[in-house]
Amino acid sequence: MPGILSDLRVVEVSAFIAAPLGGMTLAQLGADVIRIDPIGGNIDAKRWPLAPDGTSLYWASLNKSKRSVCLALNTPQGQEIAQSLIRAPGANAGILLTNLPAGTWMGYDVLKQGREDLIVLRLMGNADGSGAIDYTVNCASGFPLATGRGGDPINHVLPAWDIATGLYLATGLLAAERMRHRTGHGQEVTLALSDVMLASVANLGYVADVQVNNTVRQPLGNDLYGAFGRDFGTSDGRRIMLAAISNRQWRAIGKATGLTDRLAMIGPMMDLDLDTEGGRFGARHAIAAVLEPWFAHRTLAEIRAALDGSGVLWGPYQDFGQLVHEDPRCSLDNPLFGTIDQPGAGRILANAVPLGFSVDTRPPPAPAPRLGEHTETVLSEILGLSGAQYGLLHDAGVVAGSTGS
Repeated sequence: MPGILSDLRVVEVSAFIAAPLGGMTLAQLGADVIRIDPIGGNIDAKRWPLAPDGTSLYWASLNKSKRSVCLALNTPQGQEIAQSLIRAPGANAGILLTNLPAGTWMGYDVLKQGREDLIVLRLMGNADGSGAIDYTVNCASGFPLATGRGGDPINHVLPAWDIATGLYLATGLLAAERMRHRTGHGQEVTLALSDVMLASVANLGYVADVQVNNTVRQPLGNDLYGAFGRDFGTSDGRRIMLAAISNRQWRAIGKATGLTDRLAMIGPMMDLDLDTEGGRFGARHAIAAVLEPWFAHRTLAEIRAALDGSGVLWGPYQDFGQLVHEDPRCSLDNPLFGTIDQPGAGRILANAVPLGFSVDTRPPPAPAPRLGEHTETVLSEILGLSGAQYGLLHDAGVVAGSTGS
């Protein structure tokens, strides 16, 4: 099924999370995304988790729906072929997405000599060009010191800055392509991982909070900052998260638990208005003390029966296994998912892009390619190489297919 971006072609030269995620987002919307890797794979080709045969499930999961080309990028001839693919003609081609250093052959000024309307999306660690990864950016963000209940900083497992950056890359690429469509001009768009962090911290109000109030957010454990929300234990050893960010949700908690009258006593006793988020935040410990026994005397199934459909905002804590095996949202019942035959992994559940359109333009999930699977096809289709020419390049060690042959 062609996607909404089916007329767009992007060449990606990347590694790790952010840039591959940006490219995959475009590919899952229908764009022809051609990922170029060095022969044998880039630095992320064998990153954990791995399938029993050594296939990187990490790599496969971040490169779904793309085509894969392997070139000897450490040789002039391999670099020339990569440049030709990047500059290849077509009104909706001539786009490079990369998080690798510009070097001498992949710099914007070099590449645009063969195509003036070229678009390059380039991701850096820091805006000054120095290196950074999610963990070294996150440690400076303030969040690890606002996580937990105080004491040592706590790193999150979710690579939040990589994910946000990948989506910024996809957005920036589409913005630059729209400008080129309107004006005929290409450009280089740069993005720094650390700038995504800084923009996010500022967007959430924490930069302004320091400047205006001279305050620094302190760790609150699992309490929701500025409103009522926290975790509760169940009688069968599970935990759930409960939150109320509107008066309707707050009243729904009392109604569903039968504790409306007891909760209503808290405000007058503490001289707090529980019809405001700030009032509920100030009374959070007293509210939790009233609610905690209700959850502690019920199983997760009983809580689910009482809260589902009640207007209460809640959810169970679950590990990855429970997510896959117990959560109906992570199943074929959700149109986001389908099954694919992933080389090296077998038949698995896989996601499409999490965007729904009123016109059905979301292609179903597609597997990631084997490394180098499309080298010969792409070079033939886009550059017009014959089988004999490809054979000579292979024999010279300049190109490789999915088996290295």
